[in-house]
Amino acid sequence: MARTLDTTPTVEPKTPGERPARRRFRQTAGRQHHAGPLTYVLLVVATVVSLFPLYWNVVAASHTGERVVQAPAPLLPGSRLLDNLSFAWDQVDMGEALINTTVVASLVAASTVLFSTLAGFAFAKLPFKGRGMLLSLVVATMTIPPQLSVIPLYQIITDLGWFDQLQSVVLPSLVAAFGVFFMRQFLVEALPVELVEAARMDGAHSLRIIWHVVFPVARPAMAVLGMLVFVQAWNDFFWPFIALTPDGNPTLQVALAGLGAGNHTVDHAIVLTGALISTVPLLLVFAFLGKHIVGGITAGAVKS
Repeated sequence: MARTLDTTPTVEPKTPGERPARRRFRQTAGRQHHAGPLTYVLLVVATVVSLFPLYWNVVAASHTGERVVQAPAPLLPGSRLLDNLSFAWDQVDMGEALINTTVVASLVAASTVLFSTLAGFAFAKLPFKGRGMLLSLVVATMTIPPQLSVIPLYQIITDLGWFDQLQSVVLPSLVAAFGVFFMRQFLVEALPVELVEAARMDGAHSLRIIWHVVFPVARPAMAVLGMLVFVQAWNDFFWPFIALTPDGNPTLQVALAGLGAGNHTVDHAIVLTGALISTVPLLLVFAFLGKHIVGGITAGAVKS
Protein backbone atom coordinates (compact mmCIF):
# COMPACT_ATOMS: atom_id res chain seq x y z
CA MET A 1 0.00 0.00 0.00
CA ALA A 2 1.15 3.52 -0.77
CA ARG A 3 2.13 5.57 2.23
CA THR A 4 0.17 8.71 2.75
CA LEU A 5 1.86 11.87 3.87
CA ASP A 6 0.63 13.48 7.04
CA THR A 7 -0.18 17.07 6.12
CA THR A 8 -1.46 18.02 9.52
CA PRO A 9 0.53 21.04 10.73
CA THR A 10 2.58 20.42 13.79
CA VAL A 11 1.79 22.57 16.75
CA GLU A 12 4.69 23.44 18.97
CA PRO A 13 4.03 23.28 22.68
CA LYS A 14 3.21 26.64 24.17
CA THR A 15 4.56 27.83 27.40
CA PRO A 16 2.05 28.98 30.01
CA GLY A 17 0.97 32.54 29.40
CA GLU A 18 1.89 32.59 25.70
CA ARG A 19 -1.69 32.22 24.40
CA PRO A 20 -3.13 35.15 26.38
CA ALA A 21 -0.18 37.30 25.33
CA ARG A 22 -0.80 36.53 21.67
CA ARG A 23 -4.49 37.24 22.11
CA ARG A 24 -3.77 40.61 23.66
CA PHE A 25 -1.34 41.40 20.82
CA ARG A 26 -4.02 40.57 18.21
CA GLN A 27 -6.52 42.74 20.01
CA THR A 28 -4.17 45.74 20.23
CA ALA A 29 -2.60 45.34 16.76
CA GLY A 30 -3.87 47.97 14.36
CA ARG A 31 -5.74 49.83 17.09
CA GLN A 32 -5.30 53.59 17.01
CA HIS A 33 -4.32 54.94 20.41
CA HIS A 34 -5.68 58.31 21.47
CA ALA A 35 -4.13 60.59 24.02
CA GLY A 36 -6.16 61.44 27.06
CA PRO A 37 -7.12 64.93 28.25
CA LEU A 38 -4.24 65.01 30.73
CA THR A 39 -1.75 64.53 27.90
CA TYR A 40 -3.10 67.54 26.03
CA VAL A 41 -3.07 69.64 29.19
CA LEU A 42 0.60 68.77 29.84
CA LEU A 43 1.50 69.53 26.21
CA VAL A 44 -0.22 72.91 26.37
CA VAL A 45 1.52 73.77 29.65
CA ALA A 46 4.92 72.71 28.26
CA THR A 47 4.33 74.77 25.10
CA VAL A 48 3.34 77.88 27.06
CA VAL A 49 6.33 77.57 29.39
CA SER A 50 8.70 77.09 26.43
CA LEU A 51 7.34 80.04 24.44
CA PHE A 52 6.95 82.48 27.34
CA PRO A 53 10.62 83.68 27.32
CA LEU A 54 10.36 84.50 23.62
CA TYR A 55 7.02 86.25 24.16
CA TRP A 56 8.39 88.32 27.03
CA ASN A 57 11.42 89.23 24.92
CA VAL A 58 9.02 90.71 22.36
CA VAL A 59 7.10 92.49 25.14
CA ALA A 60 10.28 93.96 26.64
CA ALA A 61 11.49 95.07 23.21
CA SER A 62 8.28 97.04 22.75
CA HIS A 63 8.67 99.15 25.92
CA THR A 64 11.14 101.70 27.20
CA GLY A 65 14.11 100.71 29.33
CA GLU A 66 12.58 102.37 32.40
CA ARG A 67 9.34 100.41 32.07
CA VAL A 68 11.14 97.07 31.64
CA VAL A 69 12.92 97.32 34.99
CA GLN A 70 9.84 98.45 36.89
CA ALA A 71 7.87 96.07 39.11
CA PRO A 72 5.62 94.44 38.17
CA ALA A 73 7.15 93.69 34.79
CA PRO A 74 4.99 94.36 31.72
CA LEU A 75 3.15 91.38 30.29
CA LEU A 76 1.46 93.06 27.33
CA PRO A 77 3.22 94.47 24.24
CA GLY A 78 3.87 98.20 24.07
CA SER A 79 4.12 100.64 21.21
CA ARG A 80 7.90 101.13 20.85
CA LEU A 81 8.86 97.92 19.08
CA LEU A 82 9.61 99.51 15.70
CA ASP A 83 11.45 102.43 17.31
CA ASN A 84 13.60 100.09 19.40
CA LEU A 85 14.32 97.89 16.39
CA SER A 86 15.45 100.90 14.36
CA PHE A 87 17.58 102.27 17.21
CA ALA A 88 19.23 98.90 17.92
CA TRP A 89 19.92 98.37 14.22
CA ASP A 90 21.59 101.77 13.90
CA GLN A 91 23.47 101.89 17.22
CA VAL A 92 25.70 99.00 16.16
CA ASP A 93 26.24 97.66 12.66
CA MET A 94 23.66 94.92 13.08
CA GLY A 95 23.53 94.15 9.37
CA GLU A 96 27.25 93.41 9.18
CA ALA A 97 27.04 91.42 12.40
CA LEU A 98 24.23 89.29 10.93
CA ILE A 99 26.26 88.59 7.79
CA ASN A 100 29.40 87.77 9.78
CA THR A 101 27.51 85.45 12.12
CA THR A 102 25.83 83.68 9.21
CA VAL A 103 29.18 83.15 7.48
CA VAL A 104 30.91 81.94 10.66
CA ALA A 105 28.10 79.64 11.77
CA SER A 106 27.66 78.15 8.29
CA LEU A 107 31.37 77.48 7.78
CA VAL A 108 31.79 76.01 11.27
CA ALA A 109 28.74 73.78 10.88
CA ALA A 110 29.71 72.56 7.40
CA SER A 111 33.33 71.84 8.32
CA THR A 112 32.41 70.15 11.59
CA VAL A 113 29.86 67.90 9.89
CA LEU A 114 32.28 66.98 7.10
CA PHE A 115 35.35 66.26 9.21
CA SER A 116 33.37 64.61 11.99
CA THR A 117 31.71 62.26 9.50
CA LEU A 118 35.03 61.31 7.96
CA ALA A 119 36.68 60.76 11.33
CA GLY A 120 33.63 58.96 12.68
CA PHE A 121 33.66 56.58 9.70
CA ALA A 122 37.35 55.87 10.21
CA PHE A 123 36.90 55.13 13.91
CA ALA A 124 33.78 53.04 13.30
CA LYS A 125 34.63 50.89 10.28
CA LEU A 126 38.29 51.19 9.29
CA PRO A 127 40.66 48.89 11.21
CA PHE A 128 44.03 50.45 11.99
CA LYS A 129 46.52 50.26 14.81
CA GLY A 130 45.86 52.47 17.79
CA ARG A 131 42.25 53.15 16.85
CA GLY A 132 40.96 52.67 20.39
CA MET A 133 43.70 54.79 21.91
CA LEU A 134 43.15 57.63 19.45
CA LEU A 135 39.41 57.56 20.05
CA SER A 136 40.02 57.72 23.78
CA LEU A 137 42.27 60.75 23.29
CA VAL A 138 39.61 62.46 21.18
CA VAL A 139 36.96 61.84 23.82
CA ALA A 140 39.36 62.97 26.57
CA THR A 141 39.72 66.38 24.92
CA MET A 142 36.05 66.99 25.69
CA THR A 143 36.97 67.25 29.38
CA ILE A 144 39.45 70.09 28.81
CA PRO A 145 37.92 73.50 29.62
CA PRO A 146 38.01 75.84 26.61
CA GLN A 147 39.41 78.61 28.80
CA LEU A 148 42.77 76.81 28.91
CA SER A 149 43.27 77.31 25.16
CA VAL A 150 42.50 81.04 25.12
CA ILE A 151 46.06 82.32 25.63
CA PRO A 152 47.72 79.98 23.06
CA LEU A 153 45.00 80.70 20.50
CA TYR A 154 45.30 84.44 21.07
CA GLN A 155 49.07 84.30 20.59
CA ILE A 156 48.64 82.30 17.38
CA ILE A 157 46.09 84.61 15.78
CA THR A 158 48.10 87.72 16.70
CA ASP A 159 51.28 86.21 15.24
CA LEU A 160 49.40 85.37 12.04
CA GLY A 161 47.81 88.82 11.86
CA TRP A 162 44.28 87.44 12.17
CA PHE A 163 43.09 89.54 15.09
CA ASP A 164 39.63 90.97 14.40
CA GLN A 165 39.32 88.72 11.35
CA LEU A 166 36.63 86.08 10.87
CA GLN A 167 39.15 83.30 10.23
CA SER A 168 40.31 83.66 13.82
CA VAL A 169 36.86 82.40 14.88
CA VAL A 170 36.29 79.85 12.12
CA LEU A 171 39.58 77.93 12.02
CA PRO A 172 39.74 76.90 15.70
CA SER A 173 36.25 75.39 15.35
CA LEU A 174 36.63 73.39 12.14
CA VAL A 175 36.08 70.10 13.99
CA ALA A 176 34.82 69.14 17.43
CA ALA A 177 35.49 66.06 19.54
CA PHE A 178 31.79 65.77 20.30
CA GLY A 179 30.98 65.63 16.58
CA VAL A 180 33.55 62.88 15.97
CA PHE A 181 32.22 60.80 18.85
CA PHE A 182 28.61 61.45 17.82
CA MET A 183 29.14 60.35 14.22
CA ARG A 184 31.22 57.36 15.28
CA GLN A 185 28.47 56.10 17.57
CA PHE A 186 25.87 56.53 14.82
CA LEU A 187 27.88 54.81 12.08
CA VAL A 188 28.78 51.84 14.29
CA GLU A 189 25.11 50.80 14.32
CA ALA A 190 23.76 52.32 11.09
CA LEU A 191 26.47 51.33 8.60
CA PRO A 192 26.98 47.57 8.08
CA VAL A 193 30.59 46.65 7.45
CA GLU A 194 29.38 44.24 4.75
CA LEU A 195 28.15 47.24 2.75
CA VAL A 196 31.59 48.81 2.79
CA GLU A 197 33.27 45.52 1.87
CA ALA A 198 30.81 44.98 -0.99
CA ALA A 199 31.62 48.42 -2.37
CA ARG A 200 35.35 47.66 -2.21
CA MET A 201 34.81 44.35 -4.02
CA ASP A 202 33.01 46.27 -6.77
CA GLY A 203 36.14 48.37 -7.25
CA ALA A 204 35.02 51.54 -5.46
CA HIS A 205 37.82 53.63 -3.99
CA SER A 206 37.63 55.28 -0.59
CA LEU A 207 36.28 58.63 -1.78
CA ARG A 208 33.54 56.95 -3.77
CA ILE A 209 32.59 54.78 -0.80
CA ILE A 210 32.37 57.86 1.40
CA TRP A 211 30.28 59.77 -1.12
CA HIS A 212 27.91 56.99 -2.22
CA VAL A 213 27.74 54.80 0.90
CA VAL A 214 28.75 56.67 4.04
CA PHE A 215 27.11 60.04 3.40
CA PRO A 216 23.66 58.63 2.46
CA VAL A 217 23.63 56.42 5.55
CA ALA A 218 24.90 59.19 7.84
CA ARG A 219 22.58 61.90 6.49
CA PRO A 220 20.16 61.90 9.49
CA ALA A 221 22.99 62.22 12.02
CA MET A 222 24.72 64.83 9.85
CA ALA A 223 21.54 66.93 9.83
CA VAL A 224 21.22 66.77 13.61
CA LEU A 225 24.91 67.54 14.17
CA GLY A 226 24.80 70.41 11.70
CA MET A 227 21.82 71.95 13.45
CA LEU A 228 23.44 71.66 16.89
CA VAL A 229 26.78 73.09 15.74
CA PHE A 230 25.10 75.91 13.81
CA VAL A 231 23.12 77.01 16.87
CA GLN A 232 26.20 76.75 19.09
CA ALA A 233 28.34 78.79 16.68
CA TRP A 234 25.55 81.35 16.27
CA ASN A 235 25.29 81.89 20.02
CA ASP A 236 29.01 81.63 20.79
CA PHE A 237 30.28 84.63 22.73
CA PHE A 238 33.40 83.79 24.75
CA TRP A 239 36.05 83.34 22.06
CA PRO A 240 34.55 85.76 19.46
CA PHE A 241 34.49 88.49 22.13
CA ILE A 242 38.24 87.99 22.59
CA ALA A 243 39.21 87.61 18.93
CA LEU A 244 36.86 90.26 17.45
CA THR A 245 35.95 93.84 18.28
CA PRO A 246 32.53 95.54 18.11
CA ASP A 247 33.89 98.21 15.74
CA GLY A 248 35.72 95.78 13.41
CA ASN A 249 34.17 92.51 12.23
CA PRO A 250 31.76 91.64 15.03
CA THR A 251 29.45 88.69 15.23
CA LEU A 252 25.99 89.20 16.70
CA GLN A 253 26.96 88.30 20.22
CA VAL A 254 29.96 90.66 20.13
CA ALA A 255 27.77 93.45 18.75
CA LEU A 256 25.17 92.86 21.46
CA ALA A 257 27.85 93.33 24.12
CA GLY A 258 28.08 97.01 23.19
CA LEU A 259 24.37 97.52 22.60
CA GLY A 260 22.26 99.71 24.84
CA ALA A 261 25.20 101.15 26.77
CA GLY A 262 24.82 104.75 27.85
CA ASN A 263 26.88 107.03 30.02
CA HIS A 264 26.08 105.33 33.30
CA THR A 265 23.20 102.94 32.65
CA VAL A 266 22.24 100.17 30.25
CA ASP A 267 19.00 100.34 28.30
CA HIS A 268 17.69 96.82 28.86
CA ALA A 269 14.91 97.27 26.32
CA ILE A 270 17.45 97.95 23.57
CA VAL A 271 19.58 95.00 24.67
CA LEU A 272 16.56 92.69 24.54
CA THR A 273 15.64 94.15 21.16
CA GLY A 274 19.06 93.17 19.86
CA ALA A 275 18.61 89.71 21.37
CA LEU A 276 15.30 89.44 19.54
CA ILE A 277 16.99 90.36 16.25
CA SER A 278 19.62 87.67 16.81
CA THR A 279 16.97 85.05 17.65
CA VAL A 280 14.68 85.55 14.67
CA PRO A 281 17.08 84.01 12.08
CA LEU A 282 17.38 80.84 14.16
CA LEU A 283 13.61 80.58 14.36
CA LEU A 284 13.35 80.98 10.60
CA VAL A 285 16.00 78.32 9.98
CA PHE A 286 14.20 75.85 12.21
CA ALA A 287 10.83 76.75 10.67
CA PHE A 288 12.08 75.94 7.16
CA LEU A 289 14.44 73.05 7.95
CA GLY A 290 12.95 71.58 11.11
CA LYS A 291 10.61 69.30 9.16
CA HIS A 292 13.49 67.91 7.11
CA ILE A 293 15.65 67.42 10.21
CA VAL A 294 12.90 65.58 12.07
CA GLY A 295 12.16 63.55 8.95
CA GLY A 296 15.81 62.61 8.66
CA ILE A 297 15.89 61.51 12.29
CA THR A 298 12.76 59.42 11.77
CA ALA A 299 14.16 57.86 8.60
CA GLY A 300 17.39 57.00 10.35
CA ALA A 301 15.52 55.38 13.21
CA VAL A 302 13.65 52.94 10.95
CA LYS A 303 15.56 49.74 10.34
CA SER A 304 14.57 47.02 7.95
